[in-house]
Formats: sequence, C-alpha cells, structure tokens
Amino acid sequence: MKFFSSTGLTILAAFVCGIYLPWWSIALAALTVALLIPQAPTKAFFSGFLGCFALWAGIASWIDLSNHHILSSKVSLILPLGGSSALLLMITGIIAGLVGGLAALCGSFARQRANN
Repeated sequence: MKFFSSTGLTILAAFVCGIYLPWWSIALAALTVALLIPQAPTKAFFSGFLGCFALWAGIASWIDLSNHHILSSKVSLILPLGGSSALLLMITGIIAGLVGGLAALCGSFARQRANN
C-alpha cells in the first residue's frame, strides 16, 4: 500500500512542482515523498521511477498527440531513433524516471541514516 500511495503522491507532487519550478523539481518531489513515506530503498527507487516515468511519458504523449506527432517525429529524425516518435517518448519517460528514482533512493537512504 505504501508503494502505491508514494507513487501517486510522487506523481501529484512532481506535477505541481513542474508547473511552478524547473524540470529538475521532479527530483525534489520524489526526494520529499521518499523522506515522508518510509520504504525499503528498492521500493523507494521504483516508486520514484514509476511516478516520474508515468507523469513525464503521459504529459509528453498528450502534447505529442495534440500536435499530431509533428515535433516528436522531427526530433526523432535528428537523434538516431529512425523517426520513431514512440521511442522518443519512451526515452523521455526513462530519463525522467531515472531522475525521480535516484532522488527517491537518496531520500530513502537519508531517512535510514537519520533513524540510525
């Protein structure tokens, strides 16, 4: 239950932070959630990863659909992705997921360190 609540809270906090702060604020959101909700480091990492991945991949997909894949197909031609906009969206989500997951991992380790 903690895993799902921390994932949902990470999504919500990262979305709110993303409105007002720079892109890296998703790390602050994941770190804060991991500090507030005690979990094992592995679960904290996957919670932060899944939360940030779902948020960024979802927002990127929504923006991509609203402009009929024009921008993502052009960017995927610049990168070595063979023109695949879906692959570009997946990479976007993975990068955001790694940022959120590593921040949540740091938060979990900091919580453990503070309790010892």
